Amino acid sequence: MNISRKWLKEFVDINVSDKEYNEVMTMAGQKVETVTRMDEEIRNVVVGKVLSIVRHENSDHMWVCQVDVGEAEPVQIVTGAQNVHEGDLVPAALHNSWLPGGVHITKGKLRGEKSNGMLCSFAELGLTQNDLPGAYADGIWILNDEDCKPGDDINLVIGNDDTVVEFEITNNRPDCYSVIGLARESAAAFGMKMKHHEPVVKGSDAGSIFDHLDVEVPATELCNRYSSRMVANVKIGPSPKWLRNRLRANGVRPINNIVDITNYVMLEYGQPMHAFDYRYVNGGKIIVRRAGEGEELTTLDGTVRKLNANHLVIADETRAVGLAGIMGGMNSEIVEDTTDVVFESACFDGTCIRKGALALGMRTEASAKFEKGLDPMNTLPAVDRACELVELLGAGEVVDGVIDILNHVPHPTILKLEPEKINALLGTDIPAEEMVRILKSVDFQVEGDQVTVPSYRADVLRMADLAEEVARFHGYDNIPCTLMRGQTTLGGYSPAQQLERRLGELCRAFGYDEIITYSFISPTAYDKIRWPENAAKRESFKILNPLGEDTSIMRTTVLPSMLEILTRNYNYRNKNAKLYEVGRIYLPGGDDGLAVEKKVLSLGAYGEDMDFYAMKGVVEAILKDLRVESMEFIPVCDNPSYHPGQYTEVYVGARKIGGIGQVHPLVAQNFGVDAKFFCAELDFEQLSYSKGPDAEYVPLPKFPAVTRDIAVVCDEAVTVGALEAAIKKGAKGLLKEVQLFDIYRGKGVDEGKKSVAFSLVLRADDRSLTAEEADEDVKSILETLAADCGAILR
Repeated sequence: MNISRKWLKEFVDINVSDKEYNEVMTMAGQKVETVTRMDEEIRNVVVGKVLSIVRHENSDHMWVCQVDVGEAEPVQIVTGAQNVHEGDLVPAALHNSWLPGGVHITKGKLRGEKSNGMLCSFAELGLTQNDLPGAYADGIWILNDEDCKPGDDINLVIGNDDTVVEFEITNNRPDCYSVIGLARESAAAFGMKMKHHEPVVKGSDAGSIFDHLDVEVPATELCNRYSSRMVANVKIGPSPKWLRNRLRANGVRPINNIVDITNYVMLEYGQPMHAFDYRYVNGGKIIVRRAGEGEELTTLDGTVRKLNANHLVIADETRAVGLAGIMGGMNSEIVEDTTDVVFESACFDGTCIRKGALALGMRTEASAKFEKGLDPMNTLPAVDRACELVELLGAGEVVDGVIDILNHVPHPTILKLEPEKINALLGTDIPAEEMVRILKSVDFQVEGDQVTVPSYRADVLRMADLAEEVARFHGYDNIPCTLMRGQTTLGGYSPAQQLERRLGELCRAFGYDEIITYSFISPTAYDKIRWPENAAKRESFKILNPLGEDTSIMRTTVLPSMLEILTRNYNYRNKNAKLYEVGRIYLPGGDDGLAVEKKVLSLGAYGEDMDFYAMKGVVEAILKDLRVESMEFIPVCDNPSYHPGQYTEVYVGARKIGGIGQVHPLVAQNFGVDAKFFCAELDFEQLSYSKGPDAEYVPLPKFPAVTRDIAVVCDEAVTVGALEAAIKKGAKGLLKEVQLFDIYRGKGVDEGKKSVAFSLVLRADDRSLTAEEADEDVKSILETLAADCGAILR
C-alpha cells in the first residue's frame, strides 16, 4: 500500500523527517518497505519565461530563446519546438540538470549557437496526457495556466514535492489498505489526534433515487451489503490538479472526474467502488446474482469472459453489466457523453471474489481488497464521500436518497480488559490508564473493563490481541529485557542426531563429500540396477502429482540416486569422486497405510586409488570408531546390483548392517559409464543399535607383550575374516591383537591353496608371560584353525 505524506497530512499533521516516520511506523507494526521522493529524478529544472525568440541563423526549424529563469541574467536556450512564443512560461532544464530515466542535460552548442539547457515537454518530465489533460503533447509544455513564476522549481509545479511511503500490509489488516487506515495508525504511533472527516452531501432537486433505480440481491450469502447512490446531469471532464496529483502519487492513472472519484475513494477509504452509466442499466434495475452457466461478459479490458455459477455478477433485467468485486463491464462503462451515473459501494464475499478472479486469470486492485475481507459498515460512508466529491468538483447533481441493502450485520466483538494478564503476557508494568489511552487512540471503545472492537478490526478476537495493540503503541523497544522465567530443559542433540553428525564427520575425514538427492525417483531406476521384475523392494509409493515420470515414486533404495551423481561427475571428467549421503528410503508397511521411513548411509566412489578393499577399509574404520564389536563380512554372490566376486554383507552378530562392493559392470553400463564404481549401503538404525558404549580410559600396559607369527595353508575359498574369527575363538584370553601381513600363492603351496600369515600379540594384564604360556595359547589357536577352517601350520 502506497501513501502520499502530503495526503496523510490532511488527516494527521506529522512534521518529522521521512527516516523518523518510517522507523516509528515500523516499530508500531506497519513495516515500511520502500520510501520514494517524487522529486529525486528531476533536478535543476525550473520555470522559465521566454523573453525573446529569434530564428536560428543556421537552421530552418530551430529557435534561439532568451529565457528568464529567475536569475540576474537570462539564459540562452536553443529549441526546435514550434509552439513556443514570447511571454510563454516553460519548463527549463538548466546546465547540469537531470530528468527521469537518468537523462543528464548539460550546456553545449547547436549548429554554432550556445544552448545552456533545454526546454521540456511534459513527457520528458515523466508526465502523460492523463496527468495534463488539454496540454499540447507534441511540443513544449506551456505553463501559462499554472500558478507559477520564473525560477520556481518545476517539482513544485507538477506536485512532486512529496514522499511516497510503501507499506507491507499483512492480510489480517485490510483496514490499512487505505489512507484513513494508515492515518489512524500514524496518529496512534505519534500520539496525535486524527482529524476525522464525515462526508456531507447537499443533494439537489433532481428527484429521488427510488424514482429511477431498484436494487435486488438474490445472492444474499455472497453480498453482505450493497449501497448505491445516483448522480444526474453529469459533466464528464478532467479532474482538478490536486486530485490528479494524489492519484499519480499512489500509482493510479487519472482518467476522468467520475472514474477518478471512484479510484480516489478506494484509496482513501479502502472501499472499492464502481460507476455505471445509468442509461445502459436496462429496466432501471440492478440485480446482484450468481452468473449463469456459460454466461458471457465483456469486461472493461475488452476481454470476453465466460462465467459459471461460482461467479458473482452485477446485472440488469436482461444481462450482466459487471463482474462483482473484480471488474466492470464494457457495456456500462462511463464515456464522454454519460449524463447519469449510478455509484456502487458493496461488500462482497472475499472467498467468492478470490476464486472467481483466479478462475478467470484476473487480479485487480478491487479483487485484491475484497479477498482479504472488508468491513460492511464502510460502504455507506464511501458512497457518500464519492457524492460529496461530485458536488465539490461540480461534476453533477446528486440525486436524493440512498439504496442500502444490509444482509449481514456484524456483531461487535466485546472483550474484557485485563491489565494484569496483559502485563504478565508482555512482561511489562503498564498502568491500566495507559492501556485505555492506547486502545482509544485506535478507535476502540472502552467503558469500564469492557472493550468494544471496531467493525473493521476483525483480527482482534481475544485478550492476546488487545495485548498486541498495547505493545505496538507502548513501543516494543520500551519493553524491558528480562531473564526467562520458569524451568527449562537443556537443549542438545538427540542420540540419533549425534550419530548422524558423527558419521558425517568420519566420511568427510576420509575425503568424502556430502550430497543431497531427491527421495523420489523414476520406476526405471530399478531396471537400471538389475532388480528382478518380481523383487519385493520394487513396491514403491507413487506420487499423486509428480513433476514428471522421472520423479514419480518414492525410492526404496538409495543406490540409483548415488549412481546418478557418480555418473554425472564421471561425465564431467572428474578423475576421482568420493561421495556420501545420509538419505531416506520409503518402505511399505507403516501405520494407516503410510511409509516406513528409514535412513541409510550410502557411500560411493571411483578413481585410481579406489578398489573393493579401500571401500571396505572405510566401512571398517567407521564401525571401529563407533566401537562396534564382533563385525563380520560375509561374501554374497547373488546380489544383482553388485559384482558377484566383490560384494560382501556386513553383520554384527546376527544383525545385518548393510553391504559393500563393486557395482556390477552391467549396472554401470546401464548408467552409461565403463568405469568401476564402488558403493556401500549401511542401515542407519542398525548402526545405532550396534554402536558400542562410550569409550573409557584404559591405562597403558605395565607388562611386555609376546609376539608370534604364524602362517597357515588353507583353501582359496576360506576368507581372511573366517581365519581371524577362528584365531580369536581359539585364544585363551591372552590374545590382544591379530594382524594379517601376508598372503602367498605359488611354489611350495598346492594348487587351490593359499598361505596366510598373521602376527599375534599376546599379553597378560597382571604379569609377564612365559614362553610356555604363549606357546600354549598359539597351540590352541592352531587347533581351532584346523578344526573350523581346515587350515594347517605351514
